[in-house]
Amino acid sequence: MSRVINTNEIIDVIADLCKKACYELSEEFVNSLREAFEKEESPYGKDTLKLLIDNAEYAKKEQIACCHDTGTAVVIMEIGQEISWKGMPLVDAVNAGVRKGYEEGYLRKSMVRDSLDRVNTGDNTPCVFHPEIVEGDKVTITVMPKGGGSENMGAFINLVPAAGEEGVKDFIMKTIEYAGGKTCPPIIVGVGIGGTMDKCAWLAKKSLLRPVGDRNKIPHYAKMEEELLEKINKLGIGPLGMGGRMTALDVHIEAYPCHITSLPVAINLQCHASRHATATI
Repeated sequence: MSRVINTNEIIDVIADLCKKACYELSEEFVNSLREAFEKEESPYGKDTLKLLIDNAEYAKKEQIACCHDTGTAVVIMEIGQEISWKGMPLVDAVNAGVRKGYEEGYLRKSMVRDSLDRVNTGDNTPCVFHPEIVEGDKVTITVMPKGGGSENMGAFINLVPAAGEEGVKDFIMKTIEYAGGKTCPPIIVGVGIGGTMDKCAWLAKKSLLRPVGDRNKIPHYAKMEEELLEKINKLGIGPLGMGGRMTALDVHIEAYPCHITSLPVAINLQCHASRHATATI
């Protein structure tokens, strides 16, 4: 027998997740900034990391946004296949939750109604909504506010298969070099390899939810992650582009099968404010 959920029930949950994500960087992530501070050799880089750590701690204590750019609200919902819904359309309830969270939380509204006329919607909706069907009778909701600076430096390319692993690495390194300090480092580098253009980009973004230090389970991708991280941290970009070792905290690669003629690669970058919050109902 399926479990029935009224879509009204998710509105307050999403509103609270919007606020929590913007106010509270996870302790796990802040610890990765502390570790970066210990590794950083540049005085400017060290000072910058200390400011980022202090800022994160103050934002959590005072329950205020840790960054003025509270981003596009990316909402990921893993819906158990035994769930059925009643009430208003699901996407409307999701947007109602985002609207409530951004208004109650005094979070900056950054969405424009059209990419060309640039009129602000005034409530940070619509969100970017990714529903996924999974096993079970529960719903797991993740809100991931994605700031413009790091998002703007993402990139996609469809390489010829002959480019191979070296071609993938070269594209990633050129993307990071071009982005420089515009991504507000230290960053997490999300990489999608395979699928189609849309699937590849989604793999890259979803990889950013993995904890710092979490390696791909496939050995050759885990090795690529480590090699790329070492190379990126030799570029000298440093925290907030001020110079130093700690340009990236980690590289996360996700892969998927692809067409025989394709080698799609997408890169999605996450700034030093790696914000996401999750709840299960």
